[in-house]
Amino acid sequence: MGKKAARKGQHSRSTTTATGDVPVVGGREPCPCGSGRRYKACHGRDAATAAETLVHRPFEGLADECDWVALRELVPAATAKLSLVGDDAERSVTLATVLPMAWPALRRDNGSILIGLQTHTSSGDVSRDLADALERALAAEDGTPVTPGPLPGPGPRLQDLLDVGAPLDVTVHEGFDFWVEDAEGATGEVAASLERANAAATPTSRLTSVDAAYWCSMREKNHLRWVMPH
Repeated sequence: MGKKAARKGQHSRSTTTATGDVPVVGGREPCPCGSGRRYKACHGRDAATAAETLVHRPFEGLADECDWVALRELVPAATAKLSLVGDDAERSVTLATVLPMAWPALRRDNGSILIGLQTHTSSGDVSRDLADALERALAAEDGTPVTPGPLPGPGPRLQDLLDVGAPLDVTVHEGFDFWVEDAEGATGEVAASLERANAAATPTSRLTSVDAAYWCSMREKNHLRWVMPH
């Protein structure tokens, strides 16, 4: 009886571990939390529930919400400076449509940070996932990419880390040279990767007459991609 009660108590403590601290494994594998249960019946269930809780407007409350959506869903290559609040207000952080290997973030050798919008998010709240990537980048060493991680636990969203009133000043690029600090001096595999990525980028221009509208030049026809607030 005592051993059974002890095992039951141990299981109860294990399943209260924050989902963000438990690595993602196959559904039929033992859960890394040590509960003895399969992942899909333990922390995998929490991960699935969080992923199904979809936030339909993750950028609501941020200035230029429609441009956030456009950079997330439509624009191939663009950047915008972000303004943080609190102790990190002076940090150099740039929002990017996509980063190499679909990294969530990249901390450059000089300490500046790139945050990738077009990533495979872990949960149904894109804002929470991006905030998690930003926090990990702020804590990372210089010259380190932030790789995809497990489902983030409870924590701040972008709206908690950024100056929500700061406009999103979008710069559209012809390619992805912004990935590296010295694109012209790139050699070897870095230069080859940039060349392949740039060749696949759709020529895009941001319209100035309306908000969050982008003109995309395709091979056979052109497209107007326009995110409206309703």
